[in-house]
Amino acid sequence: MKLSRRLQLIMEQIPDGSRLADIGSDHALLPVAAVEAGRAIKAVAGEVNQGPLQAAAKQVAEAGRGEDISVRLGDGLAVISPGEVDVITIAGMGGSLIASILNEGQDKLSGVKRLILQPNVGEDLLRRWLLDHAWVLVSEMIIEEDGKIYEILTAVPEHSSPVRSNEELYRERSWKAGEAGGDVILSRELLIRMGPWLLEQPNEVFVAKWQGELLKMEGILKSVSSSKLPSAAAKARELTEEMKQIREVLACLQKDKR
Repeated sequence: MKLSRRLQLIMEQIPDGSRLADIGSDHALLPVAAVEAGRAIKAVAGEVNQGPLQAAAKQVAEAGRGEDISVRLGDGLAVISPGEVDVITIAGMGGSLIASILNEGQDKLSGVKRLILQPNVGEDLLRRWLLDHAWVLVSEMIIEEDGKIYEILTAVPEHSSPVRSNEELYRERSWKAGEAGGDVILSRELLIRMGPWLLEQPNEVFVAKWQGELLKMEGILKSVSSSKLPSAAAKARELTEEMKQIREVLACLQKDKR
């Protein structure tokens, strides 16, 4: 089965022989491909709406994978039982919604060894949820496909992390920005905002994303600065400081490329 690059990268994060739940599975492309590739031995394709559920069921039937993939109607993690799966994928939703799904289904996370999450927006909200609930990122990827930028976050329970603890991952650090520029401080909040692994291994897509974010923030700043609300001045200062930090990071990355 031919997957989009985004779904292919998500699938590659699934360990061989997993028991998978794909939440918001749409056409069940990911669970079918994962089973066919041996990444999953069993899978659940969960959908909250009848239309996508029927599309998923059709896809599974046409692939002849009805014995290996269970297509279920339900909201979020309600489609699985505790201990039923060890890998959960949730892709193509906002970070806030994904965090809400995880929050409401915490009783279903017992025995889950890996979360593979692809938020369309609000990646920082998802990083914060993972941090607050003792899940640690072991990988972050950022790609552009069909004119859209996607981040793929892979996390494991902190007690089983093969790499770093959350304390290490989000520890404040500094970058040398050259003799004239001094040090760039990567605060805990900035690491959550931009991604600790992405900051360590930035690519052109990462830079393009944050250049675009700066343009959006400039528009918001202009609007806030013209407001007469009492809270506007504080919001403008906050935005200005955040934009300054992001610009310093991008300038540092550009120097590293030269």
